[in-house]
Amino acid sequence: MNDKVNKIKADLQHFCGAEMFFKIPLIGTRFTDGLKYLANEAECFWLITDASVIAKSLSNRSSFITIDFKRLSEKEQFEKQCEAIINYSDGNDKIFETHRYNVTDFPLDELRLFFVDNTLMLPSEY
Repeated sequence: MNDKVNKIKADLQHFCGAEMFFKIPLIGTRFTDGLKYLANEAECFWLITDASVIAKSLSNRSSFITIDFKRLSEKEQFEKQCEAIINYSDGNDKIFETHRYNVTDFPLDELRLFFVDNTLMLPSEY
C-alpha cells in the first residue's frame, strides 16, 4: 500500500496548470486532468463527486472553496466516531461545512483541493 501511496503523491506533483477538463454530467461541474489521474489511481470517483456537489452548493458563500480531506488518528477516530473528515472552507480558516466518513478506502491520509469557477482542481493546477 505504501508504494501505491508514494507513487500517487509523486505523480500528483507533476500536474501544474490544467490541460484537460472533464465534466460531471448530472451537476455540471468540471474537474481537471490531475483529479482524473487521482480518481483512476486511487479509485476515488466518489471523492470527486462528493466534493463537487458540496462545494457547488457552497459557492454562493464564497467564490473560492478549499476542500481538505483528513484521515483521523486512532484517538480522533474513537472520539469523533468516524475514520475521516472533509472540511469545506474559504481557505482562511472559515469552515462552512464538515462531512464525516465512517469508512473510507481512500489511500492518502490528507488531500487539499480547490473549487473555483465551477471547477474542482489540485492546488498545483490553480
